[in-house]
Formats: sequence, structure tokens, C-alpha cells
Amino acid sequence: MTQPPEVDFGRAAADYARHRQGFPPVFFARIAAWGIGQPGQRVLDLGTGTGLLARALAERGCLATGLDPSPDLLAQARAAAPDLTWLAGRAEATGLPGGAFDVVTAATCWHWFDRPAAAAEAMRLLAPGGRLLICSLDWHRVPGGVVDATMAVIRRFSPLPEGAPQGGGVFQYPAWARELLPAGFSAWESFALTLPLSYTPAAWRGRVQASAHVVAMDAATRTAYDAVLADVLSSQFPGSAVVVEHHLFALVAWA
Repeated sequence: MTQPPEVDFGRAAADYARHRQGFPPVFFARIAAWGIGQPGQRVLDLGTGTGLLARALAERGCLATGLDPSPDLLAQARAAAPDLTWLAGRAEATGLPGGAFDVVTAATCWHWFDRPAAAAEAMRLLAPGGRLLICSLDWHRVPGGVVDATMAVIRRFSPLPEGAPQGGGVFQYPAWARELLPAGFSAWESFALTLPLSYTPAAWRGRVQASAHVVAMDAATRTAYDAVLADVLSSQFPGSAVVVEHHLFALVAWA
């Protein structure tokens, strides 16, 4: 299993908190059919970042806890929802009691983990009959679209390493399901769909500032890149909003 290089998303914590959109209503309707998101449900959100999914589940009555290794991202999560529990830690070895959660979630972050170790840890954390939810909401590359134009600008300033995702290509769903078998997850279901999300041009630039490709740039390069992207958006996608196709995916596995 090849892991992507580690990226410090804390460098873009403010952009991450301000511009990254949460999961849409259709997502919560779908996972409700799997019994996820019920009031009183004990949920641990791995790789919680700024806590988008944990906060949304808490709003639906879940007892949500968010866990992330980045103190900067956790600071944003605490500022947004000070009443929730936010813990520093890694998905592969949380240090939390076994059997303490009804649901373990990982939102747009499973590809960053040592997945066999994270799956084994999730199984340890789940109560009997608990569920592991792996999900993602990320931009979907369409020829000639906003993501295509954005990735072209990124490549001008930071050539992508061999094998790096270039917009919508990082998630390997069938492989991920197979990888859960050694941890004891032998039953699962999944769904995937595409949907458009709207951003102002400034918000889209901020969203991309919180992507792995741009976070890895130094400060001067990020500034120069952002100026070019602003020009590209103005010339190729004029107006007060840009529409960006996204890919929504969820996989649930039962303990």
C-alpha cells in the first residue's frame, strides 16, 4: 500500500475552516438509512480537521468527538464548536477505550492514513454492531471546467509528483473495501454521486489554498500562484460565482 506524502494542513487552517464546504443534505439522508446520525449515538470522527462532519452529526443529536493530529485544525474546530470534545491523536492509535463508540467516521481523509492500521483501530473502538463510515466530498475534474483550469495553474507553480491525484482521482473505493477484511469488517455498502457546488471566486481560491497541492508550496509561491488563479478565474469563468463539480462517496462497514 502506497501512502501519500504527509502534508501539514495546519498551515492553511484558517482557509480550511472558512472555505471548505460540508456534506450536503442528501448525504445525511443516505447515511440515515444505514442507521448513522441518530440522536445519542456515540461518534468518533477520525482526521476531523476543523470538525465539519463531527459538528454536523452533533447538530443531529449525536455525541460526537473529533480527533486530529493537527493542533491548528483542532483550534479551528474548538472555536466553531467549543462544547464538543476535540482530541489530539492519530487514527491508527487513538489511545481511546475499546468498544466506546457506536460509529467511527473518516471524512475525506482515509487516503492519508495507514489504512490497515486505521481499520484495525476502528474495529477495536466500535461497540458490537457498530459502524465504520468512510466518506469523501472532493472536487471532480471535468475537462474544461474550473478544476481543470485550477490544476493547470497549480502545475505551473508546483509540478505534481508522480502518482499524485490531480483532482478527483485519489479515492480507490473497491480497494478500500477489500482492505477492511483483515480488520474483521466483512459486510459493507456504498454509494457515490456527483453534484455541483457553488463558490464565489474568492471562496474557491480559499478552498484550493487548503488543498494538499497548495499547502505544500512555500508562502511566496502560494501568493504568486493565487494571483495567477485569480486572473484565470476572472477571464475564463467571469461572474460572481463559479460552479465546481464534486464527487460524493460513502462506504459503511459493520463490526
